[in-house]
Order: sequence, then C-alpha cells, then structure tokens
Amino acid sequence: MRSTDHNVASWLGRHARERGAAPALRDAERVLDYAALEERVARAAGVLAAAGVARGERVALLLGNRSATLEAVFAAARLGAIAVPLNTRLAPPELAELLDDCRPAALLVEDSLRALADAACAAARRAPPARLAVPGAWEAALAAATKAGLVPVSPEDPMILMYTSGTTGTPKGALLPHRKTLYNAMNAGIFFGLGAADRVLVVVPLFHSFGLSILALPTLWAGGEVVLQPRFEPAEVWRAVASLRITFLGGVPTMFTALLDALDRERADVSSLRFLFTAGAAIPVEVIRAFAARGLALKQGFGQTETSILCCLDAADAVRKAGSVGRPVRHAELRIVSRESLARPPAEWEDCAAFENGEIVVRGPITMTGYWERPEATAETLREGWLRTGDLGHFDAEGFVTLSGRSKELFISGGENVYPRQVEAAYEQHPAVREIAVVGVPDAQWGEVGRAYVVLAPGAVLDPEALARFGRERLAAFKVPKSFVAVPALPRTASGKVQKHRLGV
Repeated sequence: MRSTDHNVASWLGRHARERGAAPALRDAERVLDYAALEERVARAAGVLAAAGVARGERVALLLGNRSATLEAVFAAARLGAIAVPLNTRLAPPELAELLDDCRPAALLVEDSLRALADAACAAARRAPPARLAVPGAWEAALAAATKAGLVPVSPEDPMILMYTSGTTGTPKGALLPHRKTLYNAMNAGIFFGLGAADRVLVVVPLFHSFGLSILALPTLWAGGEVVLQPRFEPAEVWRAVASLRITFLGGVPTMFTALLDALDRERADVSSLRFLFTAGAAIPVEVIRAFAARGLALKQGFGQTETSILCCLDAADAVRKAGSVGRPVRHAELRIVSRESLARPPAEWEDCAAFENGEIVVRGPITMTGYWERPEATAETLREGWLRTGDLGHFDAEGFVTLSGRSKELFISGGENVYPRQVEAAYEQHPAVREIAVVGVPDAQWGEVGRAYVVLAPGAVLDPEALARFGRERLAAFKVPKSFVAVPALPRTASGKVQKHRLGV
C-alpha cells in the first residue's frame, strides 16, 4: 500500500512542523533550519517535476558535499523518483557507462565539474535530457519554482540507486528502497545514540553509502544537524569540531591516521565529541588505542552499499574489542554460514561455530531490493530473502563479528572499492600489454593499493610512468596501480584462470 508516511521525504515535513527553527543542514554557503530545508526540498521537487522527472525516473547527481546534494535526494524521493549519486572521482568513460545504464531524466552538476560532465555526456550513448548547474541555475530555478507535494510510495519503492562495481568490472546499481533507508536510520539511531542535539560532521563523500546512508540521512531522521565539508583537510576537521561543537564524525581508516597527526598539532577542543566512527576497511588496533589515549572513542562498523550498516562496535567496547566490527544491528538478521553449504538452498545452509570462518549473510528490512536491470546478478546475491555479502568472518564467544577477508577480488584503497577486473580491462587496450593481473597490496597510507603484473607484448619495454598516465586517462586515480611489475607469464590453473595468490611469490 502506498502512503506519504512511507516516503522518506516526510521526515523533513514532520521536523518542520514540530521544530522548524532547529538547525538541520550547514555547508560552506548556507545554514538551514528544518523549516527552510523543507521549503527548499519542496521547491526542488517542483524544479525536477518541471524538468520531466516523474515517479520511477532517475535523477543523477554529480555533486560534492553541499546542501543541494541532500536537497536533491529528498526532492527525488518526494516525487517517488530515484536519486543516483555519481562518484565525482570517476573518469568520463566510466561516468558515461553509468549514465547509459541508469538513463536519468535529469543530471545535476557541480559548477566545478562541468567539464567532466560535458565529456561524460559526449561519450554517452544517451545524454540526460535535462541538466542543471549547481549552484547557479539550481538556485535560480529554486527561487522561481512552485512547490511539489509529497507523492505516496510503498516501502519497497526504490529511493536511491547507488553503484557498486562487480568482480567482472561491470558496474551494478543497488536499488535501495524507502524501507531500507528508514530501517538503516533506525539502526544508526540505536548504535550512535542519535538525537536532536547531535551535530554530525560529514567529510566523506555523499556519493558513497557511508556519507549519505550512514551519516547524513540518519542524522536528519533523528532531527539533528548535518555539517558538510567539501573536502577532507585534517586541520579543518578539528577546527570545525571545536568551533561548531561537533558531537561525532565518521571517516575511513586512512582519514583517521591523518586526523591523529593533526590532532596533536592543532590541540583543538574536542570535548563536544561523543565518539568517532570508522568503516570502509579494517583499522589498525594501534590507531584505536591512540585515540583512546587522547580521550576519544573510535568505534568501528561494517556494512556495504547493498545493506548499509550491518555491525557496529559500541564505544564501551571500542578498546576491549579492538579489531572487531561489533555486534549485528537490531533491525536485521545476520548469520555466518559455511561456504561449502552455500551451494545448497538457504534452508540447508549451515551456521558456523564460534571462531569458525564463513560467509556473512543477512536478511531483513535493511537489504536492497536488487540490482538495477540485472536479474542474474540479483539472483546470485539474493537467495530467498537472504543477501550474500561475499565477506568472510566469524563470531566470537560474545557474538562480536571479526572480518577475516573477502571472497571477491576487490581491495579497498583509501576507503574506495577497487575491482581488479575493471582495471585490467582498461589496460588490456594498451599496445604494450599482452596480459595483466592486478592485486591489492598493503600500503601504510591508503591501506591497500594496486599492483599490476604485466606480460609485455613482444618488443615492448616496461614504462611505469607511461602506464600510469594511460590509466589516469581511463580510470579514477585511486584505481590506477601504484606499481607495475613485468613478468614472463601469469600463473594459471588447468582451466586457464589466473592464480593471483601466486603472484609475487
């Protein structure tokens, strides 16, 4: 049954009626209370409707951390449309592929990213029919717009389409319904103890699930204030914490290593912070302990785009259970099952004993509905309501989860997922490359970086700088391997698959 009560955009209207003067959203340009944010979102929905956006249509967002990003997400939801946050770090060919896949009715573009958007649209088979520059044209359109009403939706209606690459290198769009956004916000509210007094600093990108679904949206659900910073500058983070009395902030592990160094230099007042939160990759235990020594609890969480938060480590256990990602969230059912049993129907899956590694699976209201127009990928990941995460881990005797690896080939560099097959496919176009295999290797700064093992074409010589330039023209910078190694051949199985575990041995 469709109802306006199921529409996530109704959160803002409720806050505007009950406490309209309370602070809601702050960026480098403006400070909005809930009444002003509701007004701007209603006008933004009118702008999108006038541009041809209707129920089920996609609205692509090539935007940084600014108020317009969240306004557009809620405005699309208000119309029953689907917001599509796009990674601003991607190269034009990569963005063109996503535009062709989701076929948005409208594209909102940051003024500073117009050259990137122009190149992507030129490379796409079908450019979005409506494009709005932010803030210029966006602000003018808002001022002249007629407010659009709240459209009834069902809990299963999609609200966000967020891309997460697959092991084949082909991007997949996870369809995240209104139901998932609500229950994820409720889970975050429980684990973070969210309330109207919270002021949350968001420096991780809103085009990722971490910034949007784990930090920003739950804070607005709870009636707190979201403070957006356009880019990560450690000293600026601590200055904002001190001047704005931030109550918590989130970041990937590499950010907290930099923040730790800056904290000692800045000597900022951090007394307003209730805790810090990290996710996206494993964080060294010594970093958790270093923050604890400075009076700050650094909590760790675990999740993925298809589910958002799955586990979270409470502040009380942050040091005692350092290395764990915590207990499962309340509004979901999480199991760890033996990988051998996954070939059978879910009713026959076998749960692992404590400290026994297996694959993490989850079901409940926090899961996606499937992948956009990819029924085979959906069927592979969703099994009779259970979502296979592809992540490996184990429970301890107290029910805390510790990750032990990933069954997929992806590695995480600076909080960004890198899928080797996509990188390999780009380099297979280089005339000097006959074969290539990319793996993640440890890195002190980024956690992991790519290393490419290259079988050169006859007569070619290895030129790492030229290969890096080639990659930067076709891939986001974080996907370009940091090192290249020439090898005479790639180790393979009898069936021809590359044995990546043997590379570098």
